[in-house]
Amino acid sequence: MLIELNEDTLAALIAQNEKVVVQYSATWCGNCRIMKPKFKKLALDNDGISFVLVDAESSPESRKLANVSNLPTFATFVNGKLVNETQTNKQEVLIELVNEIA
Repeated sequence: MLIELNEDTLAALIAQNEKVVVQYSATWCGNCRIMKPKFKKLALDNDGISFVLVDAESSPESRKLANVSNLPTFATFVNGKLVNETQTNKQEVLIELVNEIA
């Protein structure tokens, strides 16, 4: 399942879903645009995991849930807790991150 958040409500979404993968990005971020279709493909290939796109600039509370210091940042949550995070523009690294909670 792929969700694009339009409001700063990531905490509630994480609480409602067992497994969540988040892409923190921004409209000006070139690497974010490169990774977005790869993120969407992973969402199609992984049933039982919620994939969430978050605009890091317009969602400060959501950003606090992971240590977002660079974009794109990807974070995984299981049962409401942060499991892992990484800043990457490499699909292989993102796949490894998802496989940790799959």
